[in-house]
Amino acid sequence: MAELDFEVVELDETDHPAEGDEAPDFTRPLVDSEQWHDVALSELLDEGPVVLVFHSMDGAFPATYAWNEVRDRGWTDEVTVVGCSISTPYEHKRLIAERGIDARLFSDPQNGVAEQYGIVNDLDGMRGVAEPRPAVFVIGDDRTIEYAWVASEWPDFPEYDDVEAAIGAL
Repeated sequence: MAELDFEVVELDETDHPAEGDEAPDFTRPLVDSEQWHDVALSELLDEGPVVLVFHSMDGAFPATYAWNEVRDRGWTDEVTVVGCSISTPYEHKRLIAERGIDARLFSDPQNGVAEQYGIVNDLDGMRGVAEPRPAVFVIGDDRTIEYAWVASEWPDFPEYDDVEAAIGAL
């Protein structure tokens, strides 16, 4: 068995929104390949369902892996997919360009959205630095959470086929 160059960390229980709950609304800079401006989640939901993907800071392998999966599976062809992390708009623009991401990313450097969703992850060995733990919420246009997955360890990834099934059920 190959040795991992990182430690798997078990995460504490969360009190995150569950299926059937109303998704907390928020407004943050939403970044695409060219620009960013403040957008509320509820504004996106006015246009239809949304898949909200919380990920680690840009440049970390879990973020790269997750966005490669989203891109390769073509989710953005079916539904609005947006990400959210502590990375700045400048870092998001770079990640979008480098990974060919066809989604927009919310910039939340203070991690307030993760706090609203109950998914804050304090980073080991980095006093005062927290980011969202990996999570995926499929949200109907009425703000009802249709599917929720939150990591129980780091790193951890959703069952992408389950997310696809939830997208297909919208």
